[in-house]
Amino acid sequence: MHAMNVPKDSRTVTGACPHDCPDTCSLLTTVENGIAIKVSGNPDHPHTAGALCAKVSKYAERTNHAERILTPLRRVGPKGSGQFAPISWDAALDEIATKLKAICARDAQAVLPYSYAGTMGLVQSEGMAARFFNRMGASLLDRTICATAGGEALTYTIGGKIGMKVEQFAHSNVILIWGSNSITSNLHFWRHVQEAKRKGAEIWCIDPRKTETADKCHHHIQLRPGTDAALALSIMHMLFANRWIDEDYIADHTLGVDALRERAAEWPPERAAEVCGVPVEQIRHLAEAYGQRARTGQSVAIRLNYGMQRVRGGGNAARAIACLPALVGAWRKPAGGLLLSSSGMYPVQREALYRPDLLAGRTPRTINMSTVGDALNAPSSTAFGPQVEALIVYNSNPVAVAPQSGEVVRGFAREDLFTVVLEHFQTDTADYADIILPATTQLEHWDIHLSYGHTDVLLNRPAIAPMGQAKANTQIFRELAARMGYTEACFAEDDETLCRQAYGAHVDFDELLAKGFATLDWPDAPFAKGGFATPSGKCEFYSERLAAMGLDAVPNHIPNIELPSDQFPLAMISPPARNFLNSTFVNVKSLRNMEGEPLVELHEADAAQRQIAHGQLVRIYNARGSYHCTAHISPRARQGVVNGLGIWWRKLGAKGTNVNELTSQALTDIGRGPTFYDCAVQVEAA
Repeated sequence: MHAMNVPKDSRTVTGACPHDCPDTCSLLTTVENGIAIKVSGNPDHPHTAGALCAKVSKYAERTNHAERILTPLRRVGPKGSGQFAPISWDAALDEIATKLKAICARDAQAVLPYSYAGTMGLVQSEGMAARFFNRMGASLLDRTICATAGGEALTYTIGGKIGMKVEQFAHSNVILIWGSNSITSNLHFWRHVQEAKRKGAEIWCIDPRKTETADKCHHHIQLRPGTDAALALSIMHMLFANRWIDEDYIADHTLGVDALRERAAEWPPERAAEVCGVPVEQIRHLAEAYGQRARTGQSVAIRLNYGMQRVRGGGNAARAIACLPALVGAWRKPAGGLLLSSSGMYPVQREALYRPDLLAGRTPRTINMSTVGDALNAPSSTAFGPQVEALIVYNSNPVAVAPQSGEVVRGFAREDLFTVVLEHFQTDTADYADIILPATTQLEHWDIHLSYGHTDVLLNRPAIAPMGQAKANTQIFRELAARMGYTEACFAEDDETLCRQAYGAHVDFDELLAKGFATLDWPDAPFAKGGFATPSGKCEFYSERLAAMGLDAVPNHIPNIELPSDQFPLAMISPPARNFLNSTFVNVKSLRNMEGEPLVELHEADAAQRQIAHGQLVRIYNARGSYHCTAHISPRARQGVVNGLGIWWRKLGAKGTNVNELTSQALTDIGRGPTFYDCAVQVEAA
């Protein structure tokens, strides 16, 4: 007897990658009989060009994962034990609303939302959540953990997170990739670099680690962590000394050149070489390549990324680097200038979407997410306000990703802290929840996206129905709002309506529905004739706004807080592991198998001095704690610097910790950002 051929209900749905990456790829999800079986890149989207990273290529595996949380859960064991029992949605939401009402009756500021870039979508990140917490009057969260140091530095220099169009890098003659492992974290930008390289462009990598990107560049400056401003100022020194500057552009479109010239005069290449720990000839060669080629009319471009700003002086470093294109007139050409982030180019209608008017004149306190460990352990006080009594976590895994995680864990372990976590999986943070609510993945809900690496708006349509009892973040906050008695009409708006509100009339929504993406109208050479988004309309080498805050108005080198000492002689940076994205994808077995195990890269001389062998278990420690992982003696490590690749879940570590056990809650000079890469440690055989 022959088996009958049962036809498959097969279709393809266009969506968008939700993850924290500049590329914001257009996705095609293949669905058969209601199940997502494959996620691939959209060949019709110019920026994606049909290609996805290894991580997101496994997105169907993540969505269909056997360990997905698909029902609400209530804690039945001690905090942190990970012991839960299923409950109904009604029971979960009723319990949450009852707790929140009692707290709000005393002071709504005792409720703290905690979220970040678990999804970059405008709707599922804050679309309904912001309305809910604004209506409540909860504490505000200062979302600083990734980009505020560099972002605010650019705001004070060129006016915002704006700059070159990424596709123009394909036509550049010199490209500086500064603080970015583009091959692993900005794959589609690297495609443009490869095109420029084939045309003869000179490619430089500036990074303390010999990354996969550094391997493919013509030159690698492997400077000490936290010395980027010294390098940038020394480049300026040579630009001024050799008159490799565009005096007309400087006169017409910049502010404060005399003060900048005076500061740069303090940084001859010899001094910078000593501070950065690199050969002086490298600095001279870089300055000449950048300055002379710009002087002869060639396009010189900088792709700046966030790695270099995660130290005390990160804001000043980003400001110094952002001054370079204006000094040489690089902005005159479409393929010249700088790109850190394109997110400031997007006309997001934030007030319509997030409804700050629901605060109704209240000004709740603001808590910095980078110091959540201190915040959760702080008692009520006049200065701090009420102790945090309730914590609602969504789109984030702070127990794994926040700095000084020993203090974060101590705060989450408080028995008097009521914690709700919206999640896909039982992460380190979910282990400390009182209630876990099952959230949808990107394949199961509507969303709309900006990018911080290109200039397209992307729409995400749901490809499949929510699995199990999972609900979209938006729906969870709608239902909580109803139970809290919030009757404003905005809480009844559906997700497609929120997607339409995100850009209003600035983007053709019909085009998004038809194609899945729409391109913003951004000039090819945005600052060819000035027009910077600063108060002066110029590139501000000297910032009156920073001066008014009591900060240095001109970029300077600010040394790291934790310089190597006799007790802790090694600097540590914690760049992302290639096959993870922050703490996302750590539980996808195929990706974890590719990554292997938690590890630290050591230079052979540092390993020999400590009698550490390749593959040996080691203990990395400082005054904040210790972390056990496997040592890899690697040419990727600079002598005196160890690379603790992250971010593994703590529960997967050899001793139940991860690299953030060692990082501190100290903040950057500008932007109140974290200082993950400003960290001194010692390493010993375990």
